[in-house]
Amino acid sequence: MTKGSAIRSRSQAINQLKAVLVSADPALRESLTGLSNPKLIRRCSELEAVGGISPAAAARHALRLLARRIQHLTEEINDLTARITARAPRILEHYGVGPDTAAALLIAAGDNPQRMGSEASFARLCGVSPVEASSGRTQRRRLNRDGDRQANSALYTVVLAPLRWDTRTRDYVERRINEGKTRREAIRCLKRYIARVMYQTITREPR
Repeated sequence: MTKGSAIRSRSQAINQLKAVLVSADPALRESLTGLSNPKLIRRCSELEAVGGISPAAAARHALRLLARRIQHLTEEINDLTARITARAPRILEHYGVGPDTAAALLIAAGDNPQRMGSEASFARLCGVSPVEASSGRTQRRRLNRDGDRQANSALYTVVLAPLRWDTRTRDYVERRINEGKTRREAIRCLKRYIARVMYQTITREPR
């Protein structure tokens, strides 16, 4: 995913900038110590280029280039976030759904239109449909380990918010556990419910 790639590249550039800063001129390093990441990046991007080929001049130039690369990647990430938000306003209205999780679900749906015929097929696509795992007298269903892993991870992220803050959701999980399900099985049930809601929302979004 384009946004994911930009985020990884930005993180890598930030790490590189901090590594260069360690070996920078002591006076420059002291002037940048203690700054938050945004302030550090802005200050480095504003460094004036100096002539020469000394290690200090090279470090200063590298800091300037890396900071400007980070700023460019941040603009790219913000642009992609805005586009996702504009593309899927309804799905973002759901509690716990952010631009990244919305993008993962929309991409999974868009890449597999043949599997969007029903909520059950969408649940299978996301790897949250129940799989029969009964043996002898034991009747149970296990987690589905197939499907789109990014979409599955997105559903898990959506589940985390109500699981932490919503009393009814926590009570539901406890009730399922008391009925004999494991915590993972109870969470799978929640993910299956969220998949149903997401399917209904995505199929109502403007094409």
